[in-house]
Amino acid sequence: MTDRADILGCPIDRLGMADTLAAIERAIAARRYTQHMAINAAKLVAMHDDRRLFQIIDDCGLVSADGQSVVWASRLLRDPLPERVAGIDLMDALLGLAEGRGYRVYFLGARAEVLERAVERLLVRYPNLSVAGARDGYFADDEASEVCEAIRASQADLLFVAMSSPRKEYFLGEYGPKLGAPFVMGVGGSIDVIAGVTRRAPATWQRLGLEWLYRLLQEPRRMFGRYAITNTRFIALVGLALLSGHHNQSHRAQGELT
Repeated sequence: MTDRADILGCPIDRLGMADTLAAIERAIAARRYTQHMAINAAKLVAMHDDRRLFQIIDDCGLVSADGQSVVWASRLLRDPLPERVAGIDLMDALLGLAEGRGYRVYFLGARAEVLERAVERLLVRYPNLSVAGARDGYFADDEASEVCEAIRASQADLLFVAMSSPRKEYFLGEYGPKLGAPFVMGVGGSIDVIAGVTRRAPATWQRLGLEWLYRLLQEPRRMFGRYAITNTRFIALVGLALLSGHHNQSHRAQGELT
């Protein structure tokens, strides 16, 4: 069982990158279905408004702090997480692991041409990677069963879902255990980064928790409203938790992974 922090009502595994990878390897070896969830400020805010999203997160076998702001919040609330486990870094580490272990990987999401370019680039970086399949994320609800059957038939060990939130969370929450892959995770815009469509913030910006600002500078019109609302609400939620004495309540929920 893993020790979990409780950050604004969200259970997050108190695991660093190495321990997270080890837990995933155990899940794959046991063929035990495990959904990973990467938590950032936006998702913490969203789960307070979306009961379905909250339940999906609560049911995940592995939950990581994707955003540096979540790690900082955990320390302020005196329920500290050891480090940030960014989803894109975890995905990269898992692809290296998959190449070495012979795991089969499936990619679902992004635009068709972007996904194709990303897979091409990944096969240059990981030439022995076994790609079980890839499909863009632009399918109608009535096509979901067909998509699920293709994933099942691929016999993938790892499934990376690069659709927007909360669509990817809803999809995995509904179909995840039926897909046949023992490990599944949402990877958001990681495929766009790999394909070169968007750029990831430099390491210094990441350490300062300013990845959101870097993205805002790339897409100001699209992102300004979202970040203005989300960041303000996140700060308010942390402030309210501090005022309510939440940080004195040590809640250590037990996770599903051994």
